[in-house]
Amino acid sequence: MSAETPVETLTEQQAQAELQRLAKDMAAHDAAYYQDDAPTLSDGEYDALRQRNEQIENRFPNLKRADSPSDKVGATPSGAFGKVEHSVAMLSLGNAFTPEDVQEFDTRVRRFLNLEPDAELALTSEPKIDGLSASLRYEKGVLVRGATRGDGRVGEDITANLKTLPDIPHRLPEGVPDVVEIRGEVYMSGANFAALNARQIAAKAKPFANPRNAAAGSLRQLDTKITAARPLSFFAYTWGEMSYLPADTQRGMMACFEAWGFRVNPAFIGVTHPDGLLAHWADIEAQRASLGYDIDGMVYKVDRLDYQARLGFVSRAPRWAIAHKFPAEQASTQLNAIEIQVGRTGALTPVAKLEPVTVGGVVVSNATLHNGDEIARKDLRIGDNVVVQRAGDVIPQVVKPVLQARPENSLEFVFPTHCPECGSAAVRDVDEDGKADVVTRCTGGLTCPAQARERLKHFVSRAALDIDGLGQKQIDEFWQANMVQAPQDIFTLQTRFEDNPPPKWLYANGPKDKLGTLKESVKKLFKAIEARKTVDLDRLIFGLGIRHVGETTARGLARHFGSLEKMMQDVRDMGRGDGALRADLEAVDGFGETLLDSLVAFFGEEKNCESVQALLTAGVRPTPLEAVAQDTPVAGKTIVFTGTLVQMTRAEAKARAETMGAKVVGSISAKTDFLVAGAEAGSKLTKAQGLGVTILSEDEWVALASL
Repeated sequence: MSAETPVETLTEQQAQAELQRLAKDMAAHDAAYYQDDAPTLSDGEYDALRQRNEQIENRFPNLKRADSPSDKVGATPSGAFGKVEHSVAMLSLGNAFTPEDVQEFDTRVRRFLNLEPDAELALTSEPKIDGLSASLRYEKGVLVRGATRGDGRVGEDITANLKTLPDIPHRLPEGVPDVVEIRGEVYMSGANFAALNARQIAAKAKPFANPRNAAAGSLRQLDTKITAARPLSFFAYTWGEMSYLPADTQRGMMACFEAWGFRVNPAFIGVTHPDGLLAHWADIEAQRASLGYDIDGMVYKVDRLDYQARLGFVSRAPRWAIAHKFPAEQASTQLNAIEIQVGRTGALTPVAKLEPVTVGGVVVSNATLHNGDEIARKDLRIGDNVVVQRAGDVIPQVVKPVLQARPENSLEFVFPTHCPECGSAAVRDVDEDGKADVVTRCTGGLTCPAQARERLKHFVSRAALDIDGLGQKQIDEFWQANMVQAPQDIFTLQTRFEDNPPPKWLYANGPKDKLGTLKESVKKLFKAIEARKTVDLDRLIFGLGIRHVGETTARGLARHFGSLEKMMQDVRDMGRGDGALRADLEAVDGFGETLLDSLVAFFGEEKNCESVQALLTAGVRPTPLEAVAQDTPVAGKTIVFTGTLVQMTRAEAKARAETMGAKVVGSISAKTDFLVAGAEAGSKLTKAQGLGVTILSEDEWVALASL
């Protein structure tokens, strides 16, 4: 389904397929952007994907995936640096694209806080720098650690490199809080970027694509001397962990940052109405080319910190802030070819191969076309001149063909009816109403080498098993050598060398006396594999590659079931017709029909169960996740909210319960621990009374939530 197809015309099945495609595509783009400093998608196209995903979820809330891009930020950090767990998560921001979106942000905040339309709501506005996010931790005024964002929870330790930046003080003035965590953006100015590229060219080295890539690449050097030689700058704009807050507004905190020696953006202002935000956006957009550094929009925040605390966060972003993006840039080029890639779920994805073109100072040559409908709707043909657009980075969106310049020899693309990898039929599923799915899939299943190989790559990815020395390249090599064909083969790799001597490329100087002459990297790989036999349960669940199970859902499944064996047994029982078990699982927040059907389908396939059992037999030991928030009165309890709440909104109450370690569900059952009953509570209250569930009034809940 095309990204331009109106959401209101989607059927439920089409929406489900579209959400699946979006989750997969955006996960790959996140990894390229955050881990490799080599973005594979323009900011404009990425924002369009995220916006479309949210629109579909708003129309079909029951279809929201556990690995929804709406709940994710960043990507798992690479292994080049030590890992740092953020004491306060480094989240991303929701996006606004139109004045109406900005007005809706203001309305949404007021609704959440129960503010009247004419009540004062102070806001702030500042440019959104296109650089690399970093966090600086000071203890007793001394800089002790600097880290990248990573996946929002875990980043990379780049302290030594950050200390080379002139904008980052190593010591703060007397009187600051004992713990101060400053967060901001590392960037490179346009003039410094041009000078750096001139030096690169003079040294016959490859020039950088854009200032953001140059800044990211410079900051993640293993040799700090290289970073020190690069002209990097830093703007502070927020904070993480603080012993105490020395101000009660966003503006007050920014003034503190300046007093402590940090640079804050000179365009930072405060306003009292959304019209002020829009006026500032237009003013800065007009100055964009002369600022001296790249920005891709503006960031708006609620000024009062007590309001920020009440508003809290959704899974990937604060409710009290939003990014208002600038429009995309466009250029035209030739569509040279369309290639088909086969993913681990069998989806056939067309990729546009473009004649390299510079769009906004960046050379681009590839773009995903999503599916056959996208190509047909836009009437794209091989050989066409096409309009492409970007808003900040590399791979553009193909907007449309330039029909008045269409070559006479342009060729219509015929979507394949057979998998290019295995030759199996490639089909589009058809729903009960006779409508075809937007995604074409290979029917070869695990007999398709592309699917099996891609599943293995997913299994060892950073968000899953994350085995040092075993990446996509090594999986391809072991696959071709017929040494690793399934996940369990990884954990018996060394022991199987005696029966199947490894190929020569694994030896340092040719195969002389087996393990004694293996490359050091291979010996280290064996140790890494052995170490990863003990793995977090959620990582293993995610690594299995079950459809609709992303990182967030995997954590939810791990916490709910506690063990892989129980999860497999309960799901198989549910598949055999245990309706009560299914009803209990459907009551768990985030466990919808789509997820449960996917689990039943996966564990209903005997080969999958055999593979899971083989992993356990090979010595893989999944470790349960630590329980959340054990020290609150509702930790581990199941809560249902009903009726009208006056002292806090339903969204705020739910968010507070979840931060206290409770599980919020939508229906009453014998397993419900508390029902919070607001005004005009109806059938849920009656049912809870009949089941003997503990009933809390709103006053009682507020008192409990304040502990």
